[in-house]
Amino acid sequence: MGRLLSIVFVLISYPFSATADIAVIVNKDNPVDSISQRQLIDMYMGKYVAFPNGDMAVTYDYEKSHPLRGPFFLALTGRNESQINAYWSRIKFSGKVSPPQSFSSPSAILENVRNIPNAIGYVPADFVTGDVKVIYQIND
Repeated sequence: MGRLLSIVFVLISYPFSATADIAVIVNKDNPVDSISQRQLIDMYMGKYVAFPNGDMAVTYDYEKSHPLRGPFFLALTGRNESQINAYWSRIKFSGKVSPPQSFSSPSAILENVRNIPNAIGYVPADFVTGDVKVIYQIND
C-alpha cells in the first residue's frame, strides 16, 4: 500500500518538463551497456527491433500527447510528435511492424522494464532507480 501511495504521489507531483534529461533504460540483467542513437532510432521506428547483440527487444513508449514523448522523439529523430504519429499511421497500415507498446506514465514503464528482461523504455533521468540500467541519455 505504501508503494502504491508513493507512486501516486510521484505521478501527481512530478513536474514534467520538455527540457528534462531523458534516460533510455533496460532491465538491469540485460547484457547491453550502451546503444547508439542510430540503433535507438531503428528500434523506436520499427526498422530493427533488436539490441546490438541481436536479442529481440520489446520497446515501450508513452501514449500519444504524453509530455515526455514529444521531446524524446524530437531529440532522437529530429521529428515532432505529429510527424511520428503520421509515420506510425502509415507503417501500421502496411501491417509489417507494430509500434512500441504504449503506457501512460514513467512509473508504468519503469515497472515493466524492471520485470521484462528484453524491454527498453525511456523515463525522466531523475526517475531512474537502481532496478534498471541506463544505456543512453538525452541531455537537456
